[in-house]
Amino acid sequence: MTITAAPCVNDGCLMVRGKVVLTHVPTNIILSPGISGAAFLGSTSPISTSRHVFTLGILEGYKHLCLYRFKIWWMIPGYGKSGREIPLETQLLLLEIKEESIVEDDDSSGPPTPTTFYVLFLPVLDGDFRTSLQGTPANELQFCAESGDANVQNSQILEPVFISSGDNPFELIKNSIKILEKHKGTFRHIENKKIPAHLDWFGWCTWDAFYTEVNPQDIKEGLQSFSDGGCSPRYLIIDDGWQDTVNEFYKEGEPLIEGTQFATRLVDIKENSKFKSSESEAGCNNLHEFINMIKGKYGLKYVYVWHALTGYWGGVLPSSETMKKYNPKIVYPIQSPGNIGNLRDIIPDSLEKYGVGIIDPQKIFDFYNDLHSYLSSNGVDGVKVDAQNLIETLGSGFGGRVSLTRRYQQALEQSTSRNFKDNNLICCMSHNSDSIYSWKTSAVARASEDFMPREPTFQTLHIASVAFNSLLLGEIVVPDWDMFHSKHDTAEFHGIARAIGGCAVYVSDKPGNHDFEILRKLVLPDGSVLRAKHAGRPTRDCLFRDPVMDGKSLLKIWNLNKLSGVLGVFNCQGAGSWPLKQRIKDMPSTPLVISGNVSPCDVEFIEDVAGENWNGDFAVYAFNSGSLSRLPMNGNIKVTLATLKCETFTISPIRELGEGVHFAPIGLLDMYNSGGAVESIDENMKNSSELIKIKVRGCGRFGAYTSLKPGSCMVDMEEEEFIYNSENGLLTLDLTGDCNFRDIEFIY
Repeated sequence: MTITAAPCVNDGCLMVRGKVVLTHVPTNIILSPGISGAAFLGSTSPISTSRHVFTLGILEGYKHLCLYRFKIWWMIPGYGKSGREIPLETQLLLLEIKEESIVEDDDSSGPPTPTTFYVLFLPVLDGDFRTSLQGTPANELQFCAESGDANVQNSQILEPVFISSGDNPFELIKNSIKILEKHKGTFRHIENKKIPAHLDWFGWCTWDAFYTEVNPQDIKEGLQSFSDGGCSPRYLIIDDGWQDTVNEFYKEGEPLIEGTQFATRLVDIKENSKFKSSESEAGCNNLHEFINMIKGKYGLKYVYVWHALTGYWGGVLPSSETMKKYNPKIVYPIQSPGNIGNLRDIIPDSLEKYGVGIIDPQKIFDFYNDLHSYLSSNGVDGVKVDAQNLIETLGSGFGGRVSLTRRYQQALEQSTSRNFKDNNLICCMSHNSDSIYSWKTSAVARASEDFMPREPTFQTLHIASVAFNSLLLGEIVVPDWDMFHSKHDTAEFHGIARAIGGCAVYVSDKPGNHDFEILRKLVLPDGSVLRAKHAGRPTRDCLFRDPVMDGKSLLKIWNLNKLSGVLGVFNCQGAGSWPLKQRIKDMPSTPLVISGNVSPCDVEFIEDVAGENWNGDFAVYAFNSGSLSRLPMNGNIKVTLATLKCETFTISPIRELGEGVHFAPIGLLDMYNSGGAVESIDENMKNSSELIKIKVRGCGRFGAYTSLKPGSCMVDMEEEEFIYNSENGLLTLDLTGDCNFRDIEFIY
């Protein structure tokens, strides 16, 4: 692992690879060389305090991408060319720097060729302090270090901002996170975590279907509705609405006081009366009976339930007999200037007035263990834990926000590991660095604000946010793209994003409100999904372009399968505006039709899956158009899309095999991620004939590119008919039956 060209400070300038990155660096800024050519930036102050803001220098002249928290729970991307465009609460800053490259060729002529490298700033945790970046109107780049507790102070902070550089932005971020993993020791890279098994199966979440009114009969009707359509979920998330809670501020017969709903508190760890009524139409007396029934009847493999990190939105009820053993007390959130400097949020704002019933940190493991052991004994397989960032506002008197977050996070991970197999934990509303850099075993986290089916201007923001946030989150967890509706104006837009996202695929459809045509392009008949290998992220040429508001850029998202690449292209323009950003005056309100190019080189690291016989070319299959093209690495295809339209491309390396055969498996042509079905390919000679053997998972229409028509085809040792188009080289055949692995052989 190498990150080249260690940063240094010379004559008041921060230098990387001989290029000036920051000017006017103050004398109190300390640069501490790290390992593998990276470094830390820190500072000293004449006073000791719980919150510092230090200026690092002036930033001008480079395109940048930042990931920042626009509200307490969630990050979104931001773009610009100067320090003034870096928002409060920035948690990743990536600069694109071009340098002149002299071609050492006596016969060459013309100007030097520009080459590009990237500089990464990651504000991290340093002891009990948490760091973020921000800009000023004078183009200053600053870092803010805060403990969240007035009694936790210091006058110097030496390792708050990590800085490194590299030629490949994706390798740069990955290697930087691995360096920090080893150096800080507070979290782990995703490669060192156990991945929950539910990610490979289709799921259903109750939230948008029922909200807090969820009950056993509704769930049963929903599962039956999926079953009747022939597409049954294999995991279920019972979201908010199953717990025993009380709103102390609500008086029956009087109108609800706005904000008090968020101060509702947990009374007991057991289910509420809706889930333990003998009169329930679902025919179950308690949670245990209900879960056993739906698993047995509907083939569910996993049932998750929801709870907040503090138990419920307003914590736990201190006067509850069940809760007293955890020593809870009411405390009042204190929000940092960063929280309220972007967009305020109604939940912490309400809780500032009504308080949170927080459990004694010394007892938090006992609470989680009691809750999770009870759930596990009733057939629950995992938990989705929400509202996690609230803890950062409760650190006063508990050693600060970093310390309290870490204690809660460690207790949560210890309890879920003890009570649920397969590391079955989904983190949510947790986009602060306090949490991100404390995830030691947590392997799945929601990657953006909710999918909101009733908000037409949020749909494009959702896709773009997850893709860009995955640059950071995807190195530490599997990003969760959230549920969506299969029957919705943007269903395909969201469906294709999930297909290439390397994430869970789950919906929140109401019973009877499904589009099974969409679902069958995502889900195999056995309920499994064709999940790509990594987190879906923007292509390199999209990193510094605003795909939502610049009026001209398409968003391209890349991923890898075992033997191919996959590329999704989305027109996110003209359908929404980023929070805190004014809509461009001359941006039309009607849908925009935008053109762009896609290329095999858009898929990073595709050579890693190309195999020994790769000839340098690719078969490129477009899902919606059904077109097949042969391209070299830097070749391209033009794609034109209207607002909220998308296309997905399978990009399969062409192998040059014996007898002059050029071959590339595409996969299941009727699945959005066609190439996810291809498990392996082998070649050998049999009776003087060239034999190509492919292992495929699933059923449906299988396709491959081949330069020559095979003499015959065998599927599981039985001859199978196929269709060959000599004009474009597309070979297709039908795989009937179940979803087991199939061995396909082509004989030339």
